[in-house]
Order: sequence, then structure tokens, then C-alpha cells
Amino acid sequence: MKKVLSIAMVLSVLTMVSCRKNLTDLNQDPKFPTSVGSAPLFTNAAANLSDQMAHTNVNINNFRLIVQWWSEVTYTDETNYDLNQRSWPDRWFATFYRDIIKDLTESSRIASTETANLSAAQIKNRLAINDILIVYSYYTLITTFGNVPYTDALNVDTVLQPKYDDATTIFNAIAGKLDNAIGNLDPAEPSYGSADIILNGDVSKWALFGNCLKMRMGMLVADSDPAKASAMILAAAPNVIASNDDNLRIDYVSSPPNTNPVWEDLVQSGRHDFVGANTFIDVLNNLSDPRRPFYFKTVGGIYVGQPYATGGGSYSDPSDIISNPTNPHVFFSYSEMEFDKAEAIERGIAVGGTAQEHYNNAVTASIEEWGGTPAQAATYLAQPGVAYSSAKWKERIGVQSWIALYNRGYDAWTQWRRLDFPILKPGPEALTDIPLRLTYPVLEQNLNKANYEAASAAIGGDDVTTKLWWDKF
Repeated sequence: MKKVLSIAMVLSVLTMVSCRKNLTDLNQDPKFPTSVGSAPLFTNAAANLSDQMAHTNVNINNFRLIVQWWSEVTYTDETNYDLNQRSWPDRWFATFYRDIIKDLTESSRIASTETANLSAAQIKNRLAINDILIVYSYYTLITTFGNVPYTDALNVDTVLQPKYDDATTIFNAIAGKLDNAIGNLDPAEPSYGSADIILNGDVSKWALFGNCLKMRMGMLVADSDPAKASAMILAAAPNVIASNDDNLRIDYVSSPPNTNPVWEDLVQSGRHDFVGANTFIDVLNNLSDPRRPFYFKTVGGIYVGQPYATGGGSYSDPSDIISNPTNPHVFFSYSEMEFDKAEAIERGIAVGGTAQEHYNNAVTASIEEWGGTPAQAATYLAQPGVAYSSAKWKERIGVQSWIALYNRGYDAWTQWRRLDFPILKPGPEALTDIPLRLTYPVLEQNLNKANYEAASAAIGGDDVTTKLWWDKF
């Protein structure tokens, strides 16, 4: 009996081996492949980008604190602008290059070789979508730091100390890349399918994403390059989000590891690090803003903000909506596009309609997006402190977009730097004025010293209060 079993086992093994082309295949672990396709690389980059922009961990993303929506309960390093305490600039810089741009670039390289499995049209769509997110990433880097590595950025085999390119030159280059990518999209053809965790492979929505990004980029240079801004805005405006139904967002799920990072920081961590700042909540209270219950919890039935950057006390926590694991991260909203159109008209760029119409649409869209009603929006807009004023367009758009962009800290920070409203002041123990940029990573200072020093000199000094090329006022 044992002999029969032994023969059977040998025959079984021989049969298994004969089904393989060579014995070396036995050493390959299917759970850990030696190569990956373009889709998994794209998924990884998209997840890293979404998480980076959504996070509120003090090691990763502190912009909710910088724009003074929130304040800190125990540790006040970030609200006092000690940005290097936890190497935040290093992490922000590294994540975009290493975990987003590199993966997208490699995804494009591999997609170009996948001709046996993908049609030429599908490959073209994948390359275009990758380029849109690469542009988004470089746009974020140059609006965070100023001059950064671009032409040498990913040549790690030959360039270990990349030079820093002029930010304006990078901006123009990525604007051209974005135009090409939008033009190469074909909504009639497939792209990434379910591997696209942002837009589920919907190419028409990627065209919408690209045009919204183009609109945002055009507004960025409205003061530094009005002609280019006008051209970009006029081209993008007819093709951006037209209702809240079109808002471009990533939907998180209820179970780790694919939950919203804010839930991880506010709930899963078991910590109580953040509360609403008086800078923000006082404005909401003064305007009886209908978004308050969607933004914050009450303390004794009222909304109470902590005096910014002071720590401690009993103040309003972020709402259950904000801390829900499935709460989406929004990349672009109808409200944002309508504020941009209102501003464009005030700048003499004929996108259609009136500034007041677009402003009213923007405020109403934000209130409805968060759960308010059209009647609440109408009542809110009728207040003297909210009603549109062309003579005060920067203030009106600046303050209301600051409120509407809540929970999108980076976007609000850039909008605040562009428009200089609302008027924010540092906390009582701040180390500097409110940051206008992040300083270059310490690792760059140590390992890429010559190029770091050249870049710092070119932008006017590696300081958080150095204005970047587009920030003219």
C-alpha cells in the first residue's frame, strides 16, 4: 500500500512538472510577481495621491492647520509653523516624486509595451490619464516649493543630484503636457477600468478632470501672466464641472486599508488632536452659516472654536461626516469652478454670464453639496456680509471659497495665497508669519547641496515667507 502511494505521489509531481515549460517556474511566487503591469502602478499612484491630499496626519499634511480651519489640542508645533519638527516638507516632497510621479512614469513606460493585451486606443488613454496626474503632481510641487527638479527628476541611474528647474518653465511645460493629454483622450475607448480607483476608467470624466485642472492652473497665473491665464481659462471654462453631480472625487470604503485617511487620524488612532479654530468658526457663527453642522460638532449646543494655536480646552470637534471612513476626497467641485468663473469675469475674461451669477452658483453649490437646501442658500446669500460686491470681489470670493473648500486644505491654502483673503494672523507663539511655501527638504540640503543652494537663491531664499513667482500681491 505504501508503495502504491509513493508511485502515485511521484506520478503526481511529474504531471505537475510536465505542465510547466521549465523547472525554474517553480521558484516564482504568484503573490509576489517580479514585474507588474501598468494598471497596478497606476492604482498605487492614484491611491498615494488621494491619500496625500486627504490626510490630516501632522507628518503628512498640515494645510487644514495652516489655513486656520483647525487648531491643535496637545501639540502646537504645526499651528506655530514649526514645519520641520516632523520633517513634513521632506515627506511631502518625497511622496510626490517617489510614490506618485515615479509610479505614473513607470506605468506609462510599461503600458507602451503591453500591445499583446491592450489596444492602441486603450494604451493611448492610459498614457493620457497618467500624464494628467503627473501634471497635477508637478503643479502641486511647484505651488508648494517653487523651483524643483523636473528634467533630471527621475534619471536616478545617471543623475543622483538633479538640478532644480525654474518653476515658470515647469509650469509652461506641464501646461503643454496637459493640453496634449486632454487631446489624446478618447471617451469611446477603454482605459483602466476598475483599476482606476478615482474615476473607474471613465475617460469622459478624465477629460473633465483635465479641463478643471487647466482652469485651476490658469487662475494661478492670473497676476503673473494674464495673457496665458486668459487663454487657458477661455479654453477650459466650457468643459469644466457644470453641477454637483459632476464633482470629481475618490470614494473611500468602510474597512481598512482603503478608508479615508482623516478617519484614520481622527478615529482609528484613538487620539484627540484637532478641534475647530476660532478663526474659522467665528466667521461661520457670525454668518449663521448653514454648513456648520456638517463641518463641526457643538459644545453645549453651540459651535465653539479654540483660539488659534493655543492648545487645550473644550471646543468643537470635526463633524461625524468629516471623520466617516467612507467620506470622499474631492479633487474638483462645481463650487470651485463657479468661483473661478466669477473671478475670471472680474479680471476681464469673458467666460459667459456675470460674476454675481457665478458667485451665487458657487455658494449655493457648496451649501447643497454638504447637505443644505436651496432655501438656506438663498437666505445666506441675502446677508450683507455674503451678498456679492464687485467692488470687493477678491474679499467676497476669497472668504467664501475658503469656507466652501473646507476639508481640502491644500486647495484652500493656494486660494488664500492667490487672493489674500480672508485676512489671517499667526498665533501668539508663532515662529514665523503664515507660510507662503514649504521649505526645501533637509535631505536635499544635505545630499544635493549645490543645486539646493542655487534653487534657494533663484526664488529669493528658502524661507516659508518667500513669495512664489505667481504670488504678486
